[in-house]
Amino acid sequence: MEVERSAASVEEALEAALSELGVTEQEAEIEILQEPRSGFLGLKQQDAIVRVRARRAALPELTEEELEEQADIAADFLEELFDMMELDADVETNLVDGVMYVDVWALEDEDEMGILIGKHGATLDAVQELVRGVVNRETEQRCRVMVDVEDYRKRRRSQIAERAANVAHRVKRSGRPEALEPMNAWERKVVHDAVAKLGGGLETASEGEDPERRVVIRRSG
Repeated sequence: MEVERSAASVEEALEAALSELGVTEQEAEIEILQEPRSGFLGLKQQDAIVRVRARRAALPELTEEELEEQADIAADFLEELFDMMELDADVETNLVDGVMYVDVWALEDEDEMGILIGKHGATLDAVQELVRGVVNRETEQRCRVMVDVEDYRKRRRSQIAERAANVAHRVKRSGRPEALEPMNAWERKVVHDAVAKLGGGLETASEGEDPERRVVIRRSG
């Protein structure tokens, strides 16, 4: 079985398709039919389109060399972008817990980094979409690197995963489904992945419309 979904970003389209099929990213074959055509700061003219097929075998992971290649492409692009913006920032690549990050650090003015993150990470999400498009075009692979600014994503990932685990344990004990607070597509994916790792008869589903879209955790079956 396969589905096609469109959304403002690849992550949102992918989340919708995975949710409908009831599989995780590791249990699916993913094809990006169209990257979102966007201007800076998330001004999108055309949605992203993905095709997702459920499969029994997990997709092969990228090698560390392939991840490093993607990270180098992303870092080069960001350095050129920041030069044009006259933004003083240091860019470096780091593999942390299996995730390849392109980390951005302030050289002088930390307030500039706050602007680059944006409210609830909105500007950072827009930068991620730009990087995703560049890496996808140059490697013809799904972009697996994450852009982070001053460890914002790493801290946020840890907070969300811990909250998801706490709610999941509560749902498992009580049997009553619970909805988390509204989150963006990347944050919702962190919840889906965190609960999937717990196993034990739990499932997740995204409900509602952005910006109020949220993940509901419930017992499966």
